[in-house]
Amino acid sequence: MDDILLQAENLSYSYGQGNQVLKKINFTVKKGEKIAVLGSNGAGKSTCFLNLNGVLRPESGQIRYRGKEIGKKDLNELRKNVGIVFQDADSQIIASTVFAEVSFGPVNLKLPKEEVKRRVETALDCMNLMPMKDRPPHYLSGGEKKRVSIADIIAMESEVVIFDEPTASLDPVNVEMLEGVLDKMNEMGKTLLISTHDVDFAYRFADRAVIFAGGRIIADGPVREVFEDDEVLNQANLKRPILLEVYYSLVRHRILEEGGDSPRDAGELEMLLQTQRN
Repeated sequence: MDDILLQAENLSYSYGQGNQVLKKINFTVKKGEKIAVLGSNGAGKSTCFLNLNGVLRPESGQIRYRGKEIGKKDLNELRKNVGIVFQDADSQIIASTVFAEVSFGPVNLKLPKEEVKRRVETALDCMNLMPMKDRPPHYLSGGEKKRVSIADIIAMESEVVIFDEPTASLDPVNVEMLEGVLDKMNEMGKTLLISTHDVDFAYRFADRAVIFAGGRIIADGPVREVFEDDEVLNQANLKRPILLEVYYSLVRHRILEEGGDSPRDAGELEMLLQTQRN
C-alpha cells in the first residue's frame, strides 16, 4: 500500500442541479506511474483532475492522499503534493518576470529565502528557462509559456503532477520537447497524470490508460491492452494510434507475425522488423 499516492472513491460531482459530470469514479494512482487519461470533450476528465487537486470539492465520495481522507483542513497539503498544469498557460501565469512567477508557489509555502532560490533555479534549469528568468512571461511564445507553467509545479516539488491537455496548441517540435520534459520529470520520481486527445502521444508515452465516457471510467489498464479494445475505443469516440494500425496492417500482409507486444514507437517497430527478418 505504500506505493499508492492518490485515490478517488465513489467520486461524484455536479455543476448545478441535474448536470452530473462525474458518476461514482474509482481511481487509484501509484507512485511513479505515467497515466494517460482520454475521452471526448465533456467526458469528465478535467473535472476529475480538479477534484483530485482540491480545486473542486466532491459532491459525494472521497479523495485520499497516502491513505488519508482529505477534508477541508487538508486541502493545502493536497494542493502542495498534487500539482496541476492547466491547458491554457496564460490562465496560470500571474507575475511580472519568469523568476517571480516560478517563485510564487514556494514563497507562499513560507519557505526560507535560500530554499525558494534553490527550488526556483532548479526548476528554471530543468526547463531551460534560466536565460529568460528576467523576462515578462506574457511576452514569451506559447511553448515557452508552457515551460514556465511546468516550472511553476516543479518548484513546488509536488509528488503527483497533473497535466490537462499539455500538447494542445503545441507544434511538433514543442511536443517532442514536452515529451522529453515529462520523461525527465518521471526520472526525478514524479508521478504523472496526463489528459490528452492525442492517442499517438498517449500510446507511446504512457504506461497506463484510463478512458472516460459519460462521466464514468470505462477502461483502466496497460496502454497496449486498452488501445487494442475496439469496443472501448468506439464507446469513447477514440481512434487507434497510427502505429498500432501500421502494426496490424503488417500482420495482415504477413510481413510480421502476430504475437508478443505491439510496438509503441518507431524504434520498437524497427527492432521488431529486424528481429523477424532474421
